[in-house]
Amino acid sequence: MNHLPEPTRVVQLPDGTHVYADQMPATFAGPQVVHQHIHQAPPDRTVQRIALGSGVGAGAVAAGVYFGPLLIGALTAIAANLAFLAFLALVLGWGVHTVVKSVGGPEGAQAAKNVRKATARRRRG
Repeated sequence: MNHLPEPTRVVQLPDGTHVYADQMPATFAGPQVVHQHIHQAPPDRTVQRIALGSGVGAGAVAAGVYFGPLLIGALTAIAANLAFLAFLALVLGWGVHTVVKSVGGPEGAQAAKNVRKATARRRRG
């Protein structure tokens, strides 16, 4: 369903000037149609065209043009921060594990074995 008005025809007069077809002088002999090609908008303008077609106004279009890329940038920055924090948690966990394992001595190793055995027994039933 297309809510846009029909495009107005433009014709070229013999002297080379262009006029709208409904405003031609009465002495004009024959129409010379100028073909105007209306190309599809690029994908990032589709929302703006829909907004203009529904009559919401230039404010919504400006907000879409401005805040769309801003939102993508913000989400990318958040994802990068979360990836860095996950990496940091992994490194810190590995460091704590290594330090506890080296400092614990034989008692720590025996305690770890006991915990592993108890966990395995619980899983078996």
